[in-house]
Amino acid sequence: MLVTTTNLLEKYLSVRRRSESICSPLTPEDHVVQPIVDVSPPKWHLGHTTWFFEAFILCDHLPGYEVFHPEFAYLFNSYYESKGDRMVRTNRGNMTRPSVREVLAYRTYVDSHIEKFLENGTSESLEKILILGLQHEEQHQELLMYDIKYILGNNPLFPVYRQSAESGAHAVAGPVNWLEIPEGTYDIGFEGEGFSFDNEHGRHKVFLHASALADRLVTNAEYLAFMQDGGYEDFRYWLSDGWDWVNNQQVSAPFHWHRDGADWKSFSLNGGLNELNPEAPVSHISYYEAAAYAKWSGHELPTEFQWEVAAGLYGNPESGNLLENDLLEALPASPGNHQFYGDLWEWTSSAYLPYPYYKAPEGALGEYNGKFMVNQMVLRGGSCATPKDHIRKTYRNFFHAPLRWMFSGIRLAKYL
Repeated sequence: MLVTTTNLLEKYLSVRRRSESICSPLTPEDHVVQPIVDVSPPKWHLGHTTWFFEAFILCDHLPGYEVFHPEFAYLFNSYYESKGDRMVRTNRGNMTRPSVREVLAYRTYVDSHIEKFLENGTSESLEKILILGLQHEEQHQELLMYDIKYILGNNPLFPVYRQSAESGAHAVAGPVNWLEIPEGTYDIGFEGEGFSFDNEHGRHKVFLHASALADRLVTNAEYLAFMQDGGYEDFRYWLSDGWDWVNNQQVSAPFHWHRDGADWKSFSLNGGLNELNPEAPVSHISYYEAAAYAKWSGHELPTEFQWEVAAGLYGNPESGNLLENDLLEALPASPGNHQFYGDLWEWTSSAYLPYPYYKAPEGALGEYNGKFMVNQMVLRGGSCATPKDHIRKTYRNFFHAPLRWMFSGIRLAKYL
């Protein structure tokens, strides 16, 4: 059955324009840098998200389609083994060619063919793949924000991505209150209409003991108290792997913090290197740091199930500080906004594992989530770089425990 495509094409073009808008403040040189393996050059993101539509839609379903360049699949495939050979991830920063101009021409070429593909409608099954491609590009838009911040924040000149926009820099985070979860059995996982990723599927029941989550995120001032109390020097607060990480990497503060005499500054996409705002939530925190802070404070990190239930009871997606707010920084919690959505991804104590009844899709798209369900931890809630249509209480993000270049923070929990 054919489906109408007018709104789908509008959504497609809107998402594609946003990726290019995110990169518009950058110089051509900024587009090429890969300072660490986890950071991909912005140019690679622009190419990879284009290759996704070419590989999964145009090559397979548009008769007579000719690829833009025969080597681009090798350059811009990420991890899809079933789609052929690909460049080693660590070599993405060596990609001085193709130029940014050529990559943008690639985007224009694929976009024009997607428009042609949608002229006469499309099937429900192909519409689902196209929507997945848009969700995938929006995920890369958030990664672009992380990577651009890493690239500029590790440049010795601390170049400004953009001048400071209006924000809640002068807001004050109130005292912590606790949001209670009654003991009981709860349904976990996605159910209903609309898009969801396969890792949200396998709706199932969990039993939760009576517990409570903090009504806001941990602030810079609160985390600084942990540091001043010797938190990074005391093994008692750290997991063994975390203690090794702290010592081997000589970690002594959150990422993007910089000592300025007796004070601290932090680097932001929104204005560059600024005075540290003590009331803002502490960000760019690894799982190891989040777990150590929770132990130091006498509390826990929530499980992802506690988080999902609490977000359903107390969260308000409409009040979240998300990508569309265009602030690019996490803000102090305002009255009635418990920060479940937006601001920062929140580490949970849950390992990233498949839900009961989970089954990865067949074919290449089955490589999207399932094969990563090992050695990672779940984060919930979105960030100031997350688009609104990704926000739902069942959305599961996941990262390795030492990573902290993403917008990540801490919410505490306790058992009652």
